[in-house]
Amino acid sequence: MENQKSNSSLKAIIVVLAILLAGSLVYMYKMSSDAKSTETLLVKDKESAMNDLAALKTKLDAAISENTSISDELIAEREKVVKLMADLEKSKGDVASLKKYQSQYNALNAKFNALAKENGLLKDQNSLLTTKNDSISMALGEAKKFNDTLVIQNENLARTVEKASKLTVMNLRTEAIKERSSGKQVVTERARRADKLKVCFAIAQNEVAKSGNKLYYVQIIDSKNNVLGEKKTEAFGDMSLTYSFTTTVAYENKAVDVCEFLDSNGVDFEKGTYFVNIFDKGTLVSKTSFTLK
Repeated sequence: MENQKSNSSLKAIIVVLAILLAGSLVYMYKMSSDAKSTETLLVKDKESAMNDLAALKTKLDAAISENTSISDELIAEREKVVKLMADLEKSKGDVASLKKYQSQYNALNAKFNALAKENGLLKDQNSLLTTKNDSISMALGEAKKFNDTLVIQNENLARTVEKASKLTVMNLRTEAIKERSSGKQVVTERARRADKLKVCFAIAQNEVAKSGNKLYYVQIIDSKNNVLGEKKTEAFGDMSLTYSFTTTVAYENKAVDVCEFLDSNGVDFEKGTYFVNIFDKGTLVSKTSFTLK
């Protein structure tokens, strides 16, 4: 009887132990499964956090490339994102670490959104300024064209006025003169008979020209290419002029005739062709020729 009781107790103990063992195994399996699930979730969370940071860095790179006045701030935020990505890569990916990185990401993302909004406003302002600048540039371009046209017109007008204001020397004529003892002057074509040359020319009427004394240089060259008369030389820029004499004309905007004489001073004139030139400073304004026999 006692043996039967002992066997029953032993069986009961074995059953209890078996149940406890089975429960432990189930609990251990469940814990292992939960741990694997948790590890899988943590890995996914870490990858998701890394992807979020990479996407934020891409947005920052794009914003920086626009080169606005807040580019320095954007660069500083990008450096923070790069550092956070490096730290996250090295981390074990536990829950506490991921929460910390998620919190830092949220702060960085919020800062980026604020900067992006500011950047958008700056772009709109720049676009408006660009439009205004284009309008101003166009207006300035039109003004410059108009001004250039005025300058050209003024230059043309100045040239026209300058051209119109120049005096016209005309009817240049030269004669060899024999002056008799009575004072009477006789025109001759004989070189030996002539004792002076008479040079006459006219200045045309010009209401645009300035009135006043006008100085002209008269150059007479004989058949042997000698300059007669004073043989003085005057320089006008790169040009030098050897002349026979000068004549000053009082000009009052009306036509005027001028006559001057060149004496032989007791020396016979050469036979041949003579050339007479009238210069206004260094500019030849009239010329003629004559022949003495």
